[in-house]
Amino acid sequence: MQRDKAKFIAKVGVLSALAAAIMFIETPLPFMPPFLKLDLSEIIVLLGAFALGPLAGMTIELIKNLVHLPFTITGGVGELANFIVGCALVVPAAWIYKRNKTIKTAIKGLVIGSLCMVVLASLVNYFVMIPLYVEIFAKRFSITADQSLQNIIQMSAEENQGIADLNTLILFGIVPFNIIKVIIVSLLTFVTYKRVSPLLHR
Repeated sequence: MQRDKAKFIAKVGVLSALAAAIMFIETPLPFMPPFLKLDLSEIIVLLGAFALGPLAGMTIELIKNLVHLPFTITGGVGELANFIVGCALVVPAAWIYKRNKTIKTAIKGLVIGSLCMVVLASLVNYFVMIPLYVEIFAKRFSITADQSLQNIIQMSAEENQGIADLNTLILFGIVPFNIIKVIIVSLLTFVTYKRVSPLLHR
């Protein structure tokens, strides 16, 4: 029992370190708001969650964001958003796969997790994250909250002219960005998992 627990902790630690390292490799996407950058650390989290369970996935997700926290320029808002949205993908996907470990349930889990992530990312950004960004940058630059929001909208509109207010920022920024992300992450996880699964189950 103690040996199994130690192996579990060691695997979570290694995967967390790898996910945290990959999280620093960020890529902007064309036509997306500049504060949205793609990183592929969720692949590592999903691999760990499929092999070790949803709780391991949440733990890896938490650790990688805590490691990233000292280097943030968002006051921790970006990391909080990454954790919440990442868990929305990883936990449902891993929970469904854990019940019956087949290719069919893996695909089902990834599809449902992806839908959860896109929906939750939209709601959380609309009601929580973007308002927090607005307050943080308003205080940092000594401007009003409305001016802060308009700066974010204007910055986003430079990349995508369809963005004109908070609603269109969600519709033409947050939603498509997360759709692209879950497609890339899900496909790479699907084609990678069987190859690395023997290593993760040793």
